[in-house]
Amino acid sequence: MKRNSSDWKSAINGYETYLALERGLSENSIVAYLRDITKFCNYCIQNESVQDPGLMQMEHIERYLGFLFDAGIARNSQSRMLSGIRSFCKYLRVENIMEGNPVELVESPKPQRKLPDVLTVHEISAIIGAVDLSRREGVRNKAMLEVLYSCGLRVTELCELQLSKVDFIDRVVQVVGKGNKERIVPIGSTALAAIDDYLAQYRADIIPMKDHEDTLFLGRQGRGLSRQMAFTMLRRVAIHAQVRKNISPHTFRHSFATHLLEAGADLRAVQEMLGHAQIATTEIYTHLDRRFLRNQIDSFHPRSAQKQKQKITS
Repeated sequence: MKRNSSDWKSAINGYETYLALERGLSENSIVAYLRDITKFCNYCIQNESVQDPGLMQMEHIERYLGFLFDAGIARNSQSRMLSGIRSFCKYLRVENIMEGNPVELVESPKPQRKLPDVLTVHEISAIIGAVDLSRREGVRNKAMLEVLYSCGLRVTELCELQLSKVDFIDRVVQVVGKGNKERIVPIGSTALAAIDDYLAQYRADIIPMKDHEDTLFLGRQGRGLSRQMAFTMLRRVAIHAQVRKNISPHTFRHSFATHLLEAGADLRAVQEMLGHAQIATTEIYTHLDRRFLRNQIDSFHPRSAQKQKQKITS
C-alpha cells in the first residue's frame, strides 16, 4: 500500500483528534502532548529539513534527544518527550503516513526518580488552620483543602468535582480522573463537614453560570475555579501558616498517600484511591515510607551514628 504523504500541521491536527477520540485523554494531557510534539516538529523542520513527518528516521530522533541534553533539559523531561514521539509515530502508522517505526530502537533516557515533598500531619493542620475565615471565600478555601487531603485528588479533579458526585450518606465522592476514568474515593467526616459549611455559608448565595450548575467549588462570578487559582490560594495560605516547603496541591496528594502507607494502609487500596493505572507509580510512596522509617532509626536508635555522635559531643 502506498504511503500517504503529509505535512506537520495536518499530522498534528489529526493527532490531536486521535488523542481525544481514540485515547480519550483529558484536555490538559492533550495540550501537553501537542506542546512536546510541536517542539519536535520545529526541530525537524529547522535542523533536519524534514518537511514530511512520515519521513523521520531514527537518527533524527536521536539527534533531537542530544539537542535536548545539550540544552540542559532534565532526563525525566527527555523521557516524557520521547514517549510523546512514540505515541505520535504510532498515530502516523495507523494513518499510513509512516511505514516503519523509527523510534522502536531508540533508548529512552533513564529517568531520575525524585521523591516528592511531603508535609507532616502537623503542617497539614497548620495550613488548613491558617485559612482566613473572616474573608467570604475562606469557608470555600478550607473545604477545598480538606477535600484535597481527605481524598488525595489531583488539582484538576478537585476543580472539576461535581456536587452531585458527593455522597454524604455513604461518605464517598465519584471522581473523573485521567483519560476520563471514574473512580470512587472515600471522604472523611471532617471534609464533609467543611463542604456542608461551604454550601450553607458561601455557595448558597452564588448563582452558578451556565455549565457550572453542578460544579462544587465556585468563584464569586459563579464559574468553576482554575488550576492556577487553586495553586495561588494554597501557596498564600501556606505562607501565612509559615510552612516553608515548596507546596502545591499535588503536595497534599503526596502527603495523603504517604500518611496512609505510614499508618499501614494496603498499597493496592492506595493505588485505587489515587487512580494510578500502574502499581509502580504508587510504589514511590513506599520509598518515602522507608525514608521516614530510616530517619526514625537515625534519630532515635541508641546505636545509630547520629546518636553516637550526640554522645561524643555531649
